[in-house]
Amino acid sequence: MAHLRVVPKSEAKSEASAPRQLIQIRNLAKTYRTRSGDVPSLRPIDLDVADGEFVAVVGPSGCGKSTLLKLVAGLIPPTEGEVQIGGVTVQEPPDDVGIVFQNPVLLPWRSVLRNVMMPVEVRKLDRETHLARARKLLSMAGLEDFQAKYPWQLSGGMQQRAAICRALVHDPKIVLMDEPFGALDAMTRERMNLELQRIHHETGKTIMLITHSIPEAVFLADRVVVMSERPGSIAAIYDVTLPRPRNLEIMGHPTFVDLTQRIRGHFYARGQLD
Repeated sequence: MAHLRVVPKSEAKSEASAPRQLIQIRNLAKTYRTRSGDVPSLRPIDLDVADGEFVAVVGPSGCGKSTLLKLVAGLIPPTEGEVQIGGVTVQEPPDDVGIVFQNPVLLPWRSVLRNVMMPVEVRKLDRETHLARARKLLSMAGLEDFQAKYPWQLSGGMQQRAAICRALVHDPKIVLMDEPFGALDAMTRERMNLELQRIHHETGKTIMLITHSIPEAVFLADRVVVMSERPGSIAAIYDVTLPRPRNLEIMGHPTFVDLTQRIRGHFYARGQLD
């Protein structure tokens, strides 16, 4: 049976000294200012993500998961603390980060290929070099024959695959994903999980995934970060050392079942599970 290790909250900070940390989160907190008063979203948290690691974040609705992702992406400023990527403090959206949202957000008047090339145009990168990369990514995602199609001509899963290609086209070190498969049906979601696992294996990107699905988190991740209710904090971090590549049958593995039950227990205890 694969080894399973849980890192208690008290030990989470001690792993900050581990080598090859690409993302370093220190004392990070966020409070939103509103007319009716301050709304705390995140309590101070510490977390490291290693180069090439796949980390999934789960937690109850409204606990600050998406806020955490936006802070790492440099889309909003922290109230306290900082995020560093490669030793550089994030103060604006870094060039070496790609983002995938719950909805593909593809422009309906642009072809699939031109949608994927959007980050290249925005960043004013060399078109020919990245055009070849875009076509290679679309081929890898099974969309080679759909480059000239428009988003409305694709299925939901195909649109999301195109959105992932768009996030990868400028070759970022990090891919941030905010519930990217939440709007898909169960069977398509399973196929997308397999696709994302393959992309991670073939590209070696560092991936941080926000998801409400505990089985999805365990299936995809090297570590699962469990967040508490709002204002969110890190309740526990679980290592997932099941062998890769993983197929869907691994969901019946005793270690997989045990880990999903442990994580689910964090929310059942409070009556809060999305």
